[in-house]
Amino acid sequence: MSHANIDTKSPSWIIGHVETTAGNIPLVSTKLTAIDILGFWRMRWGIRRMNYKVDPGLYAVGSPGPDSPVLVSANYKMSFDILRRAVSSHNTWLVVIDTKGVNVWCAAGKGTFSTGAVLWQIKLTGLQKIAPHGTIILPQLSATGVKAHEVQKVSGLRTVFGPVRADDIPAFLNNGMKATAEMRKVKFGMIDRLALTPVEVKGAFKYLVLLSAILFILGGISWSGFFLERAWRLLAAAGVALLGAVLMGTVITPMLLPWIPGRAFSVKGGQVGLAWALAIFAHNWNFLSGVGLPGITNRIAALLAIPAISAYLAFNFTGSTTYTSMSGVRKEMRLALPAIIGAGIIGTVVFITGLVMR
Repeated sequence: MSHANIDTKSPSWIIGHVETTAGNIPLVSTKLTAIDILGFWRMRWGIRRMNYKVDPGLYAVGSPGPDSPVLVSANYKMSFDILRRAVSSHNTWLVVIDTKGVNVWCAAGKGTFSTGAVLWQIKLTGLQKIAPHGTIILPQLSATGVKAHEVQKVSGLRTVFGPVRADDIPAFLNNGMKATAEMRKVKFGMIDRLALTPVEVKGAFKYLVLLSAILFILGGISWSGFFLERAWRLLAAAGVALLGAVLMGTVITPMLLPWIPGRAFSVKGGQVGLAWALAIFAHNWNFLSGVGLPGITNRIAALLAIPAISAYLAFNFTGSTTYTSMSGVRKEMRLALPAIIGAGIIGTVVFITGLVMR
């Protein structure tokens, strides 16, 4: 192992190299820097998401040898960072697959974290020469895309599935590479769910700004001209309703997911959105009547549009969770999306009709 002659163009987390029969392998640090932590924050908010990746290839942690374990990961840098931090107390090889910057679970579903991709990277890095007695440890969440027995048959290296979470890898290695039932359990608690909400909020707020601008313009238009005061009043009232609908679908639904009745995410989001609409009316039964809209009109519009918005945003969350299967998502798309779109369109038409009638 050497810490000398590090390429100045290399990432800061490469701290040296390990000499092997197949050449020098980059040695990586297991300590995350402030820049790495900042990168986590950026990814949670979806900032330059597809550019957050590491080069595919073979890396070393500690002082691995011919019989050291080989952990396989996606080249999404957050996945890679979490893995290298988790194995700080072990000497291991890290094989990074080219998943186009996508995490393990999503890449397995898309087909980029596959049996062929794993075998290709093993061949490309000369792993059979470097760790001929090592064991390849695949992430459990890659099981939908990788067949461990085929990897073992072709590579000649023992291949097993590791635990769900990287934090359990040290215990897994210390236990003779045997996973406990707890290690195999896919957990998705409230903290995990809330960690995924920022990117959903960010995406929804772009449309919220656009809708607010449209509301402002529509609110000020009348047969007698444009009234700025009326535009601001409509924006203030309807904007609160829309903001609540967004938060109901992107934050409250994921947070309370296990306790909201129903299986479909859209149904759960629709219920929370409906509760928000009813809460608005409980506070002010004549909601929006102050800007000239007939009471019955704004009630119908709100009771249709607000739950539709929350349901749609909650449905989007299915792609960020381990709760759903591909067949379940397709079924929900077939049944729920038409209802959501229909309610949204009818609610919008009723709202605009009220504006015209005032």
